[in-house]
Amino acid sequence: MSVFYVIIGLILLVVGGEFLVRSSIGLSFKLSISKMVIGMTVVSFATSAPELLVSLQAALDGSPAIALNNVIGSNIANIGLVLGITAIIGPIAVSKDFYKLNWPVMMLFSLVLYYFLWNDNVLTQIEGIILLVGLAVFLFVLIRSARKEDISIEEVDDSLAEIGYGKIFIWLLIGGVALYFGSELLVNGAKDIAQNMGISEGVISITMIAIGTSVPELAASVIAAIKGEKAISLGNLIGSNIFNIASVLGLTAIIKEIPVTEAQILSRDIFWMLGFAAVLLLLVFLPKKFVLNRFKGVFLFLGYILFIYLVL
Repeated sequence: MSVFYVIIGLILLVVGGEFLVRSSIGLSFKLSISKMVIGMTVVSFATSAPELLVSLQAALDGSPAIALNNVIGSNIANIGLVLGITAIIGPIAVSKDFYKLNWPVMMLFSLVLYYFLWNDNVLTQIEGIILLVGLAVFLFVLIRSARKEDISIEEVDDSLAEIGYGKIFIWLLIGGVALYFGSELLVNGAKDIAQNMGISEGVISITMIAIGTSVPELAASVIAAIKGEKAISLGNLIGSNIFNIASVLGLTAIIKEIPVTEAQILSRDIFWMLGFAAVLLLLVFLPKKFVLNRFKGVFLFLGYILFIYLVL
């Protein structure tokens, strides 16, 4: 029954996330927010909603290990699983923004998270505020640089500008309800599985939950790559990792402080997250430079398989 709860919870999170993204974009158009700003802020916040609800639900339910490892595991899966498989299907071009802004900011947030947790074994309310302020500064710099270079955002669906307030409200309601019940079922199911199998909640969250919340991005990337369309960009995945740390853990910590309850979070799990981030930079500069080819994709994917094997 617990596995059933987890599956239904994941389905509801995917459905709820999709409705929330579409309604958020529609409402943003109504408020005359530019397409570029919608793509870089509204969409990013909305797509992080499933992770946010899972972490918040877990923290409120007294399962901080799930709250932390949901984000740590999702960040590892974004690089090792999603990026690895996508690169295996077809090479991914890497822009200069990767090493000029996106990667350094992702690494900075990752190191700051490690310091906050290592310092006193808890992510406090003040530290959550610091993460959110850092995210706001990053978004300001990102939007300003995008305006200078006149970057267009292709991911935002223009047709959503035409939907009415009634449909926006219904979509928001469906998205909110689905996310709430999806996170509730997923967290409770994961806790039961951990108890029944005699393993920690942290292990369940960094494997099962993290893979589950990465499935939508993986599916979108694989479909785009198979069709020969522009695959999910490296910038989107790096941005997702930044949002996971800054907005998901930042907001959760502000509402309820997150203590480190399982030693392996600081002794093992977070180092895998930092390791995948560091290796990604090396792969981008190895021949062939600024291209993630199939060989590099295989390397990332095998690294992720090794990580799952060692954790389990």
